Amino acid sequence: MVEPQAFHSASANALRPIPTPSNALPDLRTALQPRILYATPEMADFVKTGGLGEVAGALPRALRKQYDVRVLIPGYRQVVEAFPSMPVVARLDGFAGVPPCDLGLVETGDGLRIYVLLSPDLYERDGTPYGNAEGDFSDNDLRFARLSLAAAEIAQGADPAWAADLLHLNDWQSALAPAYLAWRRIRVPSVLTIHNLAYQGLFPRETMARLGMPEDAFDMNGVEFYGQLSFLKAGLYYATHVTTVSETYAREILTPDSGCGLDGLLRTRAAQGRLAGILNGIDESWDPRTDPHLATRFEADDWKGKRANAESVRRQFGLAVSRGPLFAIVSRLVHQKGIDLSIQAAETIVAEGGQLVAIGQGEARFEDALRGLARRHPDSVGVHVGFEERDARRMFAGSDFLLMPSRFEPCGLAQMYAQRFGSLPIVRRTGGLADTVEDGVTGFTFADPSPRGFTGAVRRALDTFAQKKRLNAMRRTAMSRTFGWDEAAANYGDLYGRAFGNGAALRWRAA
Repeated sequence: MVEPQAFHSASANALRPIPTPSNALPDLRTALQPRILYATPEMADFVKTGGLGEVAGALPRALRKQYDVRVLIPGYRQVVEAFPSMPVVARLDGFAGVPPCDLGLVETGDGLRIYVLLSPDLYERDGTPYGNAEGDFSDNDLRFARLSLAAAEIAQGADPAWAADLLHLNDWQSALAPAYLAWRRIRVPSVLTIHNLAYQGLFPRETMARLGMPEDAFDMNGVEFYGQLSFLKAGLYYATHVTTVSETYAREILTPDSGCGLDGLLRTRAAQGRLAGILNGIDESWDPRTDPHLATRFEADDWKGKRANAESVRRQFGLAVSRGPLFAIVSRLVHQKGIDLSIQAAETIVAEGGQLVAIGQGEARFEDALRGLARRHPDSVGVHVGFEERDARRMFAGSDFLLMPSRFEPCGLAQMYAQRFGSLPIVRRTGGLADTVEDGVTGFTFADPSPRGFTGAVRRALDTFAQKKRLNAMRRTAMSRTFGWDEAAANYGDLYGRAFGNGAALRWRAA
């Protein structure tokens, strides 16, 4: 999914519980591989709210070529309902105010094993993994301390059949795991990936006692952040290595403008050689030659097939028949994504004979502004507040250009999806957008996040649309970019090797 707006669950058809997993004998290859536990608050196989879910569904699979990887995820209702007879492999005791829970184990159709935290009171709720229409859940500190603590306990040997040699944590929701390792003196290395530094998991200092934190950890060299407890800062401080999801974002967060108050600590980690940027990838389903969601499948140079998808999108959104350029917005409708800039640029697009289709949801002011735009230009602007992955794929396939003027973007996936489908992204030169879009070659970039800066890039796109030879050359180049996961997996493998050092931390197994 691109930037999903609602809480989704995956079909259970490709998932199955594991019969008597603790008694299963590993094969020789798996027995000799280092064991990686990938802890995440969401995963595309089960539930996802954004890019993290996509990454968690893809990266562990790419890593399996070299590692014995298992995923740890909370037992949300959608997960539990898919496995009514889920095997339980361990009982995790309570700690301070963190409640006990059972540890289930299931397996995907392709053999990836998933640990599931079974605690109905904590996880089986309506809404997203983090909240509902009323806001964030009030006990998110306990819910995700339980996730972090479980990761540390699996490293400690909670499952008698499998113990992690390294923890790979993701965002603030699992960032306490390295701290729990340190406080329990468990010598297992950890890697923490920051998907978005703006979300830090901040809670009152009084929360520390019920999470079982030592009082002396409330320090600038610890978990304290301007008088509050920060889950993310704890991870940044205690993890063996820290990564972000693009090289440019790794540099940006070292500055006061983008460091969200943590730039000083991040500069320290960088100086220690313990901060790296590793670009996310996208999975192989993003291929216009094989995608079953499209009106017509096509490949590079089959521009008739691409036009057929454009015509289908225009009909779906009720737009007039047109041979002009079709622009798309596929995004959360929030300030970070520069939606206000896209709305202002829409007037230029329409005035120049272009059309715009948009899907997403978010801030009410942007939803209302887009609806108003569609009312003013019913033949040229189509808007759907909500999100469907099928529609997103069709929009990438049918559009000529994708509007993505994000004010900051740690990685971004939509610009990669768009290029694979021959839609040229128009992006601000920041984070992963700068690392994946080449100006004038696979898309258009601009520096200043202002109406003038963005509109200038839109006008360049309009000029290019009129130059069919150049337009098709750019499309062809964009569609040749693969953005696969193999390179990212290799980079993470190098990082794991550094975290393991000379291998002394590994518990090599004999078959």
